Amino acid sequence: MNSVDPNLKSFLRVEPESHFPIQNLPYGVFRSSDRHEPRVGVAIGDFVLDLAVLERRGLLDSFAGREPRESPFARSSLNPLMALGPASWRRLRETLVGLLHHDEPRLRDDDDLVREALVPRSDAEMLLPVEIGDYTDFYSSREHATNVGSMLRGPADALNANWLYLPVAYHGRSSSVVVSGSDLHRPCGQTKSDDAPSPKFGPSRAVDFELEMGLFIGKGNTLGEPIAVESAPEHVFGMVLVNDWSARDIQKWEYVPLGPFLAKNFGTSISPWVVTLDALEPFRCPGPPQDPPPLEYLKSSGDRAYDIQLEVAIRPAGKSDSTVVCRSNFRHLYWNYCQQVAHHTIGGCNLRTGDLLASGTISGPAPDARGCLLELTTGGRNPLLLPDGLTRRFLDDGDRVTMTGWCQGAGYRVGFGEVTGKLLPARVGEASK
Repeated sequence: MNSVDPNLKSFLRVEPESHFPIQNLPYGVFRSSDRHEPRVGVAIGDFVLDLAVLERRGLLDSFAGREPRESPFARSSLNPLMALGPASWRRLRETLVGLLHHDEPRLRDDDDLVREALVPRSDAEMLLPVEIGDYTDFYSSREHATNVGSMLRGPADALNANWLYLPVAYHGRSSSVVVSGSDLHRPCGQTKSDDAPSPKFGPSRAVDFELEMGLFIGKGNTLGEPIAVESAPEHVFGMVLVNDWSARDIQKWEYVPLGPFLAKNFGTSISPWVVTLDALEPFRCPGPPQDPPPLEYLKSSGDRAYDIQLEVAIRPAGKSDSTVVCRSNFRHLYWNYCQQVAHHTIGGCNLRTGDLLASGTISGPAPDARGCLLELTTGGRNPLLLPDGLTRRFLDDGDRVTMTGWCQGAGYRVGFGEVTGKLLPARVGEASK
């Protein structure tokens, strides 16, 4: 059975605008009001399919194979499942598609099993899906790098000399990666205005969102053995939405000479559902042309971008409606995810199960495709107009930022749900103690 066939139908009703049809089946970790222990689930329409229940009832035996192993489903993270590798991932996906198919009776016609295994998504508390060991954030959008570089150095010197030759990145802080719905406090740190003789300490006045996507490593590599660019897809379990919150004024003062630190480590938000590369396969497309040609170890054949429509919305405190401020697409990234994995490991670095690699801000060529307020407001000089006469140079306390993304198929969508979070006031008193 072709698991991405657009004609596939589940026995569950799934609206065409839903992000979670049978062609998607993303993985997450959840708990519910009647069962508090975390376990692995799959999103299907308005439900979460409890894989621990299916396994206990013997419906995942075809996935398990003959080798005895500990259950990867009654777990608080996806890591044990991710570590099994691509052959197991695909076997499980085929099993789940078969069980959810509209003409398969084993689940459909067992009322007790349906009640136990299918949890309404409204009753599911989504948890951080992966135990993240390391987090790397790339800088792979040419439009973003050009826009930011133009503000810093002028249009003639927008891109640094190395940018067109390698995927630039820095190592982030995995301990402050949080799941969608987690609110974050405005960070404090040192800032320095251009005309000030010395820096001052206090809350950031330029907190920003950054529209990104991230990939999770499934099977890692041995220390000293790089992952070839063409082998990268076999090491990637799936993708999530990422909001890489940033404090631009702190970043401006601290980033020379070693790059972001406090400006980034106060929080990074990810969506709870991990969409597999198999689900995204029908939406593969060409990325931007690369000139000059990449060095040999970065040459990537075939289409390695995905047509993922992305949106960012802001809802100010006290308002009931959100305003979409950015519309971009994952396909705009200059450096694709295979090149990112290959470059990350070319020196011998060993990626491990659960490592998160974020794309960097995903900006496009259109004015409303700029993936952060730094770009949308030209560094705060041109405020963004919101309804009711409100403006934003950067985020205000109480602002809620929500990002979403989906691939549009013929009569169905393969989506990521959303990643959302609210900016809370700084803890000034605590920081100054």
